[in-house]
Amino acid sequence: MHGKNRLSRSESPAKIGIVHFGPGAFFRAFSAIYTDDVLQEHGGDWGIAAVSLKSPTTRDQLAEQDNLYTAVELAESGKKERVVRSISSVFVAPEDPGAIVDLLSVDNVKLVTLTITEKGYCHSPATGDLNGDHEDIIHDLKNLSEPKSAIGFLVAGLARRWRAGQAPFTIVSCDNLPSNGQVLRKLVLQFAKLVDKELAKWIDRNAKFPSTMVDRITPATTAQDVEELENSTGFYDPACVVHEPFRQWVIEDDFVAERPAWEMAGAQFVTSVDAHELMKLRCLNGTHSSLAYLGYLAGYVTIAEVSNNSSFAAFCLGLWRDEILPTLPQPEGEDLNAYCKGLLARYQNAAIRHKTWQIAMDGSQKLPQRILGTISDNLANGIVPKGLCLAVAAWIRYVGGIDEQGKEIDVRDPLAFTLKQLLDAAGSAQEKVQSILEVSEIFDSRLANNPVFLRELVDAYQRIEALGVEATIEAHINA
Repeated sequence: MHGKNRLSRSESPAKIGIVHFGPGAFFRAFSAIYTDDVLQEHGGDWGIAAVSLKSPTTRDQLAEQDNLYTAVELAESGKKERVVRSISSVFVAPEDPGAIVDLLSVDNVKLVTLTITEKGYCHSPATGDLNGDHEDIIHDLKNLSEPKSAIGFLVAGLARRWRAGQAPFTIVSCDNLPSNGQVLRKLVLQFAKLVDKELAKWIDRNAKFPSTMVDRITPATTAQDVEELENSTGFYDPACVVHEPFRQWVIEDDFVAERPAWEMAGAQFVTSVDAHELMKLRCLNGTHSSLAYLGYLAGYVTIAEVSNNSSFAAFCLGLWRDEILPTLPQPEGEDLNAYCKGLLARYQNAAIRHKTWQIAMDGSQKLPQRILGTISDNLANGIVPKGLCLAVAAWIRYVGGIDEQGKEIDVRDPLAFTLKQLLDAAGSAQEKVQSILEVSEIFDSRLANNPVFLRELVDAYQRIEALGVEATIEAHINA
């Protein structure tokens, strides 16, 4: 016990209707708040059982305060705090995996939602297929009553319901993957087929996997955030989250049974989320990652710092205008130019300290969706996307592990060791770039073998190496 004032409930938590995998900051700043809005306004049995697949940290923090926490909205005009009450319980999967499978078979659980990041799907981002060599998948196929992976838990829960003659639950991915529902459906079916072909057929016919588009910038909570919140409210809340004012949740309206009235909280229900998702992945996530790698190498700590530099802002506007928007279909009800203008304003919000290092994590998983698809589309249209190639070259420099000041970079990526080994073993810029392009988990063979892409990427890498990022960006926007 910390010995300080902690949040506490005066009412019983809502009955559990949703199981959520991945109770990190984004979930607590996003979908948990939408659900909280619905519960506060309309009530209902939509309490959330949050499941951590690895760490007990969130559970331990929330346990001291009746699973309540504070969400702090950061605008340049000031802060706004609210207590979020939608989490009814928190579990740590490795402590009792069987209890999670039991939970997934409870009749009132109608929805399973996920924010487990790209790497949590145990798949190959380049192909979208289940990675049968992943140690958690190997384990789960042998021990389905005590899974480790989210995919294993989903199939174990669905198998239990199938055998009991229950209806399946709806599975809602809230991760930044293109067609995230379809990706998840494919992985679940591939895994289920390895367990029992009849089970796979039942899931195929009956379960629902609506795709979603999620958007809210959520910086990592710092000790300073916790301290400032305590000074302002009198409550010590280590589970607090901080977020920008903006939020957008677009969901395909395709559910097995009832769902929370999230539209009352501003969610958009559509027939297909594809165009919105692509807009967000390429316009926001693509430029976010680009600014993260280029900005980190140039010595910028936050996205606000990078994007308030006029050269980087011009670079970003150029990416949207010349390389990203021409590849996009028109999403229903969206003004793409206004959307991008709004993005830059969100990036420049100095109240949001979203670290370039945080966004730079797991690039090997993120690049295919955020940047490489846009590059492929440009090349197919006869356009050389020089700005996005600069971003990929910066990522290659970044995973080399040394920044422009010669300092070591703490590279967090599932392929960090492999990538560094390849780069260390290569000599020239051409050899370095070619060695990375051969990593098939990231680059599909068509793009990797495109001579225009190779030439542009080598050129960009050499310019960053010779001139530094700032001078390279200056030269790019003035070309």
